Amino acid sequence: MIANLGSSTIITIVVMVLGATIGETMISAAMTRVGDLDEIRAKSGLPGAIKAVVTSPFLIGGIACMAISFFALLFALSGADLSLVAPATNSLTFIATAVAAKFFLKENVDRRRWLAAIFVSAGVFLLTR
Repeated sequence: MIANLGSSTIITIVVMVLGATIGETMISAAMTRVGDLDEIRAKSGLPGAIKAVVTSPFLIGGIACMAISFFALLFALSGADLSLVAPATNSLTFIATAVAAKFFLKENVDRRRWLAAIFVSAGVFLLTR
């Protein structure tokens, strides 16, 4: 798979994976910090719930990272086939997100999830051969 991709495409895939992983992690952290939206809506109404979400710096940062990831995807697709870019980025993002969830969000990532990440990556590797 890597041999079929140019260096700029590989760099772009890395940027895409990092952007998506950091973005998803920041958005998850933002929603954890905001709390239960049903409770906020019950106290402050829908405008209060919307304000609580959109004023979160973690949410804004997460959206920015996801935007970087999206534009990196566009750039990667201009230099490589979707059939290579999509599986590579999805499997790497799957693994990176599990690592981020474990170490940054302190989530319980059990053995079954790690095995799933390994199997998904192995499947992508086989598909790209």
